[in-house]
Amino acid sequence: MLNLQSKLPNVGTTIFSVMSALSAKYDALNLSQGFPDYTVDKQLIELVEHYLRAGNNQYAPMAGVVGLRLRIQEKFQRVHGLSVDAEQEITVTAGGTQAIFTTVAALIRPDDEVIIFEPAYDCYAPAVSLFGGKVVPVQLAAPNFSIDWDFVRSLVTARTRLIIVNNPNNPACRVFNKADVTALAEIVLNNDIFVLSDEVYEHLVFDDARPQTLLTQPLLRERTFVVGSFGKLLHATGWKVGYCVAAPALMAEFRKVHQFNVFSVHTSTQYAIADYLADASHYENLGHFFQQKRDFLLAGLSNSRFKVYVPQGTYFMLLDYSAISTASETEFVRELVAKYKVATIPLAAFYHDGFSQQCIRVCFAKRQETLEQAVELLCAV
Repeated sequence: MLNLQSKLPNVGTTIFSVMSALSAKYDALNLSQGFPDYTVDKQLIELVEHYLRAGNNQYAPMAGVVGLRLRIQEKFQRVHGLSVDAEQEITVTAGGTQAIFTTVAALIRPDDEVIIFEPAYDCYAPAVSLFGGKVVPVQLAAPNFSIDWDFVRSLVTARTRLIIVNNPNNPACRVFNKADVTALAEIVLNNDIFVLSDEVYEHLVFDDARPQTLLTQPLLRERTFVVGSFGKLLHATGWKVGYCVAAPALMAEFRKVHQFNVFSVHTSTQYAIADYLADASHYENLGHFFQQKRDFLLAGLSNSRFKVYVPQGTYFMLLDYSAISTASETEFVRELVAKYKVATIPLAAFYHDGFSQQCIRVCFAKRQETLEQAVELLCAV
């Protein structure tokens, strides 16, 4: 028998797959995985079909279709007042996750240290481990998930190579403030560290907040890889189209890995997205679109036994069930799906040690009727 030694021995089936399977088993409402249950805009579907029929079915340029890179350039100028170079600083990727993986692959060597903030999206740590890096987790606690930057500074060593941030954060639903950005910039500048800024929920911010990117911070401009996602922007997570933006020297290294990883991304879809985003309202109105859903769920759950943490961003919401049960988060979500027919995610799944705070995550990127059903089911708990 072959001796296959796993490079990820502690990685098993994700909690997202587990909960979706349980949702199907119990015929439950699935609020666990982060994807919409409504259709993609008909206009966008027609554009993809148009470009498919027009013969755009061969390899796209490695860095991405020029028209789409120009559209991303235009978006950064329009939203952030930031000039980025479509030729040297933008690469279209097979979703945000591939952009994250490629950044880590380009930077991390054995024994490099990478600081991440928990609760953390589940692809960060495995990517670091695959390339021999050491994950240095910083645990943030509910309800505010605030960052003690002095503590972060104390974790920096001569081996610290990268800091990964997620802003707005999934699942904490928190958005960086000015002090956060300034503190991060000071740490990076004084220690020769790179930053990977996962900004896939950039436009999903609420209460009159404006989208932000770390690239507008002058001290971070030359050291930061920013990751974006058209899956979040266009309600089409299954298309797996994203992008990375970074200074020319960083992007040159990123593309060295990208070209031998996926090389290029689905051609017709890129052309279609470029045309579709000529109308900037498709991304400028996202915050308002999702805030309506957020506010409906907030109002509906005000009569429940859950304590609701108001999200500053993303299309997720955290519910504290400490007034309902003393069970661990994993036990509670299993009881919830079996007994009350609603599937959620334990917040503990986003911590390396399963840190339990009696919180669960729900997704509100759903149709109105789905949200109404969610309110009914959760208020019955």
